[in-house]
Amino acid sequence: MKILCIHQNFPGQYKHLAPALAQAGHEVVALTPKVDTPQSWQGVRVLPYKIEGRSTPDIHPWLIDFETKLLRGTSCHRAARELDARGFTPDIILAHHGWGESLFLKDIWPNARMGLYCELYHLTSEPFVAFDKEFRAPQPELDRLRIRLKNLNNRLHEEVMDAGLSPTRFQADTFPEHWRDRITVSHDGIDTDLVKPDPDARLEVTDGRSLTRDDEVVTFINRNLEPYRGYHVFMRALPDILRRRPEAQIVLLGGDETSYGARPPKGQTWKQIFIDEVRDRISDADWARVHFLGRVPYPRFLSLMQVSRVHVYLTYPFVLSWSLLEAMSAECAILASDTAPVREALTEGETGWLVDFFDTEALTARLDALLDDPETRARLGRAARAHILETYDLRRICLPRQMEWVQTLGALAPRQPAD
Repeated sequence: MKILCIHQNFPGQYKHLAPALAQAGHEVVALTPKVDTPQSWQGVRVLPYKIEGRSTPDIHPWLIDFETKLLRGTSCHRAARELDARGFTPDIILAHHGWGESLFLKDIWPNARMGLYCELYHLTSEPFVAFDKEFRAPQPELDRLRIRLKNLNNRLHEEVMDAGLSPTRFQADTFPEHWRDRITVSHDGIDTDLVKPDPDARLEVTDGRSLTRDDEVVTFINRNLEPYRGYHVFMRALPDILRRRPEAQIVLLGGDETSYGARPPKGQTWKQIFIDEVRDRISDADWARVHFLGRVPYPRFLSLMQVSRVHVYLTYPFVLSWSLLEAMSAECAILASDTAPVREALTEGETGWLVDFFDTEALTARLDALLDDPETRARLGRAARAHILETYDLRRICLPRQMEWVQTLGALAPRQPAD
């Protein structure tokens, strides 16, 4: 089959699936604005396109999000027309539609089957809109209206989606019921042959210091350090953690930007805001045990997981982070927020410990207890890795399931674009 992959940051979630499809003998082409020139990657022909146009000045703020998607959709449509003119007609289109690129592709290829990566449908109920009341919008009564409009891209794609793929049941169930019979739940997969325990791992932190499994290392990871992933909660617990654990080394990964939720006040970062909030309660000697590493290459990330004694993971009811599952695969003892996406992957007392997202006292107490209990940490870590092997293993479970999903998708009668 001829397969077209659409992802604004290719390969993204197609990191393993696209090469596997090429290796299986399919002709796989990817369109992405991430590259500047055509190139070949693991058997996939990767073609560039440029996003043309810009947001309208002074447009209604609720329309900015969709206008950005519309610009991406028309730009990708232009590139797809050129690809069609060169004779490429896909049997299957695989798209992460979250940025809008795939909005108009069925208008070019109505007989292609479209498989969408269904990451999240934005819900207006309180666990989603008002989970963290500290960061509510200035006019919370308008949130439901704004969020409903935010789903315009999702709704337009539903009309042309032949099948969907969602990494977790929690994420699949955010979509309306009439979508769900077309959505298969299969995680992207964890490479357990790579992400595994290493008793000899070493992690360089600050001031030339290296940490090993002999050190009391507590880890915390966000793509960007921000409230959606509980950074503010962890930082507010930090003074007491350092006081209780005089030997602990605290290592945080994450950038200074905003991935999700509200942006910080202009000219500030969430990282620095919450450092400033707690810094006067932490001595200079204790602060020297706190290491902000920013964003790091993947091998260094692996070393971090492998030296971690306890990994703390906090999240709103939202997309589950790969980092939690990778920490479990590395046999970390996990202390995580008792929120719905986490409960799908982790069971209290069996594969980790759970704590109320907002309860900094409970977070500190449970972390203190877990650091004092090597037998429990070892048991939880072994069980966590076993669960990943049984449920989220890339090559033995997830990738075969995704390949089967693509074959099923290719046999469907395509849905036609609707007026």
